[in-house]
Order: sequence, then C-alpha cells, then structure tokens
Amino acid sequence: MWSKYCGGKPDQDALEERGHWGSKVEFLLAVAGNIVGLGNVWRFPYLCYKNGGGAFLVPYLVFAVTCGVPLFLLETVMGQHTQEGAITCWRKLCPLAEGIGYGGQLAQFYTCMTYTIITASTLFYLAFSFISPLPWSTCDNYWNTDACVDITTRNLTNHTNGSSAATEFWERRLWNISSGIEEIGSIRWEMLLCFLAAWVVSYFCIWKGIKSTGKVVYFTATFPYVMLLILLIRGLTLPGARQGVEFYLLPDPSRLADPQVWLDAGSQIFFSYSLGVGTLTVLGSYNTRRNNCYKDCLWLCLLNSLTSLVAGFAVFSVLGFMAHKQGVPISEVAESGPGLVFVAYPQAVAMMPLPNLWSICFFVMLILLVLDTQFVGIEVVMTSFTDVFPTVMRRAGRHERFLLLFCLICFLLQLDMTTMGGMYIFQIFDYYACNGACLLLLCVFKSLAMGWIFGAERLCGIIEEMTGDRPNPFFKICWRYISPLVSVGTFIYYLIGYEPLTFNRSYVYPTWAYVLGWTMALSSILLVPIWALYKLCTAKGTLSQRLHGLCWPKPPEGSPARNRETMLQHTTEEDKD
Repeated sequence: MWSKYCGGKPDQDALEERGHWGSKVEFLLAVAGNIVGLGNVWRFPYLCYKNGGGAFLVPYLVFAVTCGVPLFLLETVMGQHTQEGAITCWRKLCPLAEGIGYGGQLAQFYTCMTYTIITASTLFYLAFSFISPLPWSTCDNYWNTDACVDITTRNLTNHTNGSSAATEFWERRLWNISSGIEEIGSIRWEMLLCFLAAWVVSYFCIWKGIKSTGKVVYFTATFPYVMLLILLIRGLTLPGARQGVEFYLLPDPSRLADPQVWLDAGSQIFFSYSLGVGTLTVLGSYNTRRNNCYKDCLWLCLLNSLTSLVAGFAVFSVLGFMAHKQGVPISEVAESGPGLVFVAYPQAVAMMPLPNLWSICFFVMLILLVLDTQFVGIEVVMTSFTDVFPTVMRRAGRHERFLLLFCLICFLLQLDMTTMGGMYIFQIFDYYACNGACLLLLCVFKSLAMGWIFGAERLCGIIEEMTGDRPNPFFKICWRYISPLVSVGTFIYYLIGYEPLTFNRSYVYPTWAYVLGWTMALSSILLVPIWALYKLCTAKGTLSQRLHGLCWPKPPEGSPARNRETMLQHTTEEDKD
C-alpha cells in the first residue's frame, strides 16, 4: 500500500527476510558438513596416534556422552527457540550472559583464520598431485637436501639423521620455513594465490546467505563421504593394514591413568562438535520452530563420532602399511600433529600403486571437509552480527557487501601467514587462539547460564513444546552439574600441565609471541565478565532490579511463552479472588 500511494517503501519494507532452511535436509547437511571436518580426519586420528591408539577411545566416549551431546542439544535449542543468532539469542534468554555470544564469535573469527591456511595448503598439494612422479616421493628436486631419504626405495631406519622426501616437501617447498618468527621472510606467492582462491570460493558459497549455503552443502557435505569410503577400502586392502587397525583398536589400559589422554579427549569433543562458538545456535535458528531438533541432535552427534571412528580406520590402515614397508613399529612411523596429514599420508600414497589417483582423492576430500567448515563458520559470524544490526545489514545488497568486506579484511590480516615465517604464526593461532581450553570455559558459562539462571526444567519444557518429545532427565543433570564440572576440571588440568609452544620440539618462541598468544586466548573469555559488568552498569533501577531484568527478561509480546506467562498470571489472580 505504501508503494502504491507514496511511490516508495518505508525503511522496514526494505529489509530482507531472515529466512529459514529450504528443507530439513539442508539443515542436517549444513550441520553435518560443519561438524564433520578436520576434527574427524586430521585431529582425531593424530590424537589417537599420540595417546596410544585405542586407549583414547574410552575417554572420548565418556566426554561425548557427558559433554558433547548435552551441549550440542543445548546450543541448537537456543537458536531454534529464539530464532536469533549466537549473540542476540541471549537477549531473549539471559541478557547478562550476552558476552558469551561475543566471545564465541571472536573465537569463531580466529578459527576462520586458521582454517584458511589449511585450505590453502591442501590446494597446493592437490595441484602437485597431478605431477608424476609425486614431487614428495623423490629426493632429486631442487629443494631437497643431501640428508633427504626416499622411503619408497630405502628403509628410513637406516638413515636416522635424514629427513623424508615428504617432510622436505612440506618444510622446504611449500613453506621454505625460516629460522624463526623473528625472520618473517618474503611472501610465498604460490601460497598467496591459494589463500586468495580459498577466500573467493568461501565468498561465493555463502554470498546469498542461507539460500546459497543450503544448496552448496548438498555437494560439500556428501562428497567427502564418498572419498572417505574409497580411501577406507583402499587402506584396508594394503599389506600391513591389520597391524595398523590392531594398534588403533587395542587399548593400552595403563594410558587411561594419564590425565593428558583425558584432556585431549575432552578438547577433541569440543573441537569436533563445534561447541562454544555459536555455530549450532545460528544453524538451529534457521529451523522452523516446530522442527524436532531433539532427534536431529542425537543422530548428528552419532554421525560425527562414527565418522571419526571410520576415519581412524582409514588413517591407521595406511600407517600400518607404512610400518610394514619400512619395517618399523607403528609408533615410529610418523610424527603426530598436522604432519600426519601433510607428511605421513602423502608419504603413504607415494608407496601405493597409482599414487596420483589416491593423492587426488585424499586432497579433494580434505578440501571439501575444510571448506565446508570454513564457509559455515563465516556465515555464522555474518548471521550473528546481522541480527545485532538488522536495520543496517538486512537491506537489499548489504549482505554481499559486508561479506566481501569481511573476507577482504581477513585476507589482508593473513598476508603474514603467506610468508616464510607463516607457519610459526599459524601455530600461535592454532595453539592459543583456537585452543580447546577457551571453548571449555565458554561452555561452562553457557551451561551455568542456561542450567541455573534460565532453568534446566524450563529448557526441557521448551524442547517438549517445540518437538513433542520430553528430553531424558540425564540432560538436565548434565547441563547443571556434569558438563560444567567436567569442563572446569579439564581446564584446571590444562593450566597445571601447560607447556609453552615450540616448533618441531626445538624452536622456542620469543616472549612477545607467548604474550600475543595468551592475549588472543583470553580475549574471547574475558568478553563474558566485561559485558556482564557493562550491562549491569548501564541498566536502570536498583541492583536487584537490574539483576532481575538481565537474568529473566520478559518474553516478547505475542510469543507462546508470553501468552503462557499471562495465562498463569490471570489464573493466579483468580485463585486469590
């Protein structure tokens, strides 16, 4: 009517709809694509490798049941109930805890920065996978040293002072790593182009918001499973694969007494389930309010853990093959850590028949896994801040421009990671800014706010209203007691056993680098108390009134919760009469 009589539209009409998923499948694929990523194929196998194989599975399952699944459900319900992003959802739940949303988005920003470097490295390896022979399989390249060992033809145990061709490709060809972070060196132009490609692809995957994200995940979330299945079958048919699987499945009970094993298991659950950073809240907020998120979460958590277990079979069968070829124990085959993906696996495919084919399959799978998590993470940040400033960012064309600005800023901030010293900077981000300990504390704050202030019983009522299913009472116990206590205990142990970051177990970072790392680590956590103090100082009324208004906000007019509250109030007044 306004445009008919006045020739234009009011400001509110110019705002775009927030929208919902096109179908339930889009939600499931988006969540699956986000949680099934490097945490399953890269981090889980090397943590198993580091902690003695099968012994790691026991604490992993304990943390999954007591922390992973309950917090996964909690965050998804928060989004679906409020229909808001990771920041503004707190305004309808517990405004005093809104700093948790800001802290989670800062941690998500750090994660986006680290994932891009992995995407760029994977693109680099994929490009070289088309060269025959694979350049990391031989020692006659210009970047190789006299100490290089071609393990496809020689036994590495006879050359203890040497380094494999795959290691030298990673350190000297891809990065040409400098002597330290003080020597930043020149830009690696090939890596710069890979970085640019990673950001361009991420931009176009989500440039239309949830509409484009929901369509892209049909491919990016499903095709990696095809690749993983192919690599699993190939790995299990290799000689020595049984030795690797036995190392993977047969636990060493003595390792269960090592607190470090439990700490690694806890951090893996929080990392793999994408807890604490608001991803599940944002993805859940695009559901219709009657979606059965209770069953969805149970199935998605099961899918995530099963994928980790299957990926472990794929990786350990290959490690068994390498041990068989080299004549060494599996524990001596490769270093745990990122090198397990960028050194050990490329090294293994170089020993297989048709090495180029298996190399292409592996790195295509890795790219899609990383890319899916990366662009969903970017969409989470964009959605959260769009909900904070809806009148500014929901106008036609604004989303694309703000997204372009965000990607451009991130790309410029990462230029130092494309240098010869970029690996040192990446490790600081990965070890401190994206540390699982930060996510532990954010989840502790979230559990306390929702389990005690908002109310676990009230949350169960909301789940029953939305889904028709009453959640198991075990979830209430986890939200209020088990999850916070386990998370705090794990965090305390992390602080007790903290060891400063080193590179290749020898290079010690300068003091300023450690200060920078801890500043990034604490930045997301400190936002929680800082924001709470800010809200308390700026609210009106007495301290008691301010606390009550910030902890128990009134539901919006017309909402089911407000209607129930009004009916309850009227019933109480009639009883009094």
